[in-house]
Amino acid sequence: MLEEMIIAGFGGQGIMSMGQLIAYAGMLEGKNVSWLPSYGPEQRGGTANCAVVVSDTPVGSPLVSRPSTVIVLNNPSFDKFEPMVRPGGLLISNISLVDRTSARKDITNIEVKATDLANELGNPKIANMILLGAYLENCRIVQEESILESLKKVLSKDKHHLLELNKQALRKGAMMVAAL
Repeated sequence: MLEEMIIAGFGGQGIMSMGQLIAYAGMLEGKNVSWLPSYGPEQRGGTANCAVVVSDTPVGSPLVSRPSTVIVLNNPSFDKFEPMVRPGGLLISNISLVDRTSARKDITNIEVKATDLANELGNPKIANMILLGAYLENCRIVQEESILESLKKVLSKDKHHLLELNKQALRKGAMMVAAL
C-alpha cells in the first residue's frame, strides 16, 4: 500500500493540520509516513499545501509529483493540482469554495460542500475535517480512531473542547461520501 497525496488551499484553512493528522495516524498504526509542508508568500490567507505519504514500506522521498489523491479547498489549488492527479487517482474538492469541476474521466472526483456543512455544524473552521472524513470513507488509509487520537496532539490543550465537534465533522464528511 502506497498513498501519496497533496492537500491544498489557503493558509488558515487547516491544510497543514489535515496532513499532520494523517501522518500521525499512520504512525500510530505502524505505517511509514512523511509530511512535507509548503507555504505561499503569506502564511494566513496565502496559498498553502502539504504532501503526505503513507506506506507499508519505507518512504523514499517526501516529495509528491504524481499524487494518488489531491484534496483542494480553493480555486487556485484546484487549478494547480487537479492536472497532477495520477490516472486512477482521487480528487476531493470543497465545492463551497471551488467553482470548478474536473472534466477528467480517468480519476474519481468527489465534491463536498464542506464549508456549508461546517457552518451547519456551527464552526466554519472544521470544513477541513469534513473533507478528511470524506477522504477516509473513500480510501480508509487510516482508521478514524487513529485520527481522533492524533487530534489530541495536533490541537493545543486549550482547543481540546473542540474534539467532539471535530469528531462530528469527520462523521459528516464520511456520511456525504457514503451517500454517493
